[in-house]
Amino acid sequence: MKQYLHAAENAARAAGKLLRENFHRQQRVNVAAAHDIKLEIDVRTQELIGKLLLDEFPGHALYGEEGIVGDQSSDHQWIVDPLDGTVNYFYGIPHFCVSIALRLQKQTVVGVIYDPIRNEIWTGQQNDVAKLNGAPIHVSDRKELAEAIISIGLAKTGETINTNFPRLQQMIHRVRKCRVLGSAALDLAYVACGRFDAYIETGISLWDIAAGSLLVEKAGGTVDVRPRENMKDKYSIAASNGLIDFKL
Repeated sequence: MKQYLHAAENAARAAGKLLRENFHRQQRVNVAAAHDIKLEIDVRTQELIGKLLLDEFPGHALYGEEGIVGDQSSDHQWIVDPLDGTVNYFYGIPHFCVSIALRLQKQTVVGVIYDPIRNEIWTGQQNDVAKLNGAPIHVSDRKELAEAIISIGLAKTGETINTNFPRLQQMIHRVRKCRVLGSAALDLAYVACGRFDAYIETGISLWDIAAGSLLVEKAGGTVDVRPRENMKDKYSIAASNGLIDFKL
């Protein structure tokens, strides 16, 4: 497991270096939708991650936001979001990350999230505590919803916005503050290290949450992930410190 974690860390740092070097440069837009953007740098970054991981582990598969590589029925499947927070990146907002997880027989066993602007790397693996820059982390100990900081993602489509916005309206009156920062992976990393008390979103993809979910659990929190029946390959997620009254 340590070999896998080390490989994921190296790939995340290499990808982060590429993103950092190209931040604030003019970006080529591959796809522009109403509430989302896909950039050429997303593709380049995933290609870099895929090469580093699959050169080291050629029998593994990769399932990423920018496509799949290898036999997806492999026992070892890397789940990759090369640039979580693409819209932030495009607009020059320094809040984005690289997210890499490894699933072994459909169970996530390694998770890494790297913020190349702050040089913060969260790491987690089965049978160990989650860490931030090598130091153990833990979820917050706040119990009262009125004292909580909660992130609510609005996702990328009209349907998911219409689903999530009422949650935001409801929660904003019950908690200390709500945040909508534009990176699901960093939201989960922030729950894991106690900056946020909870994160909720519907209509999210596996590559957005695979690494972060493991981090939250290994930091002592709870994660509830449910497939969306009406949206293919999308999930609803509620992650928290396990102490506040917070559910899907």
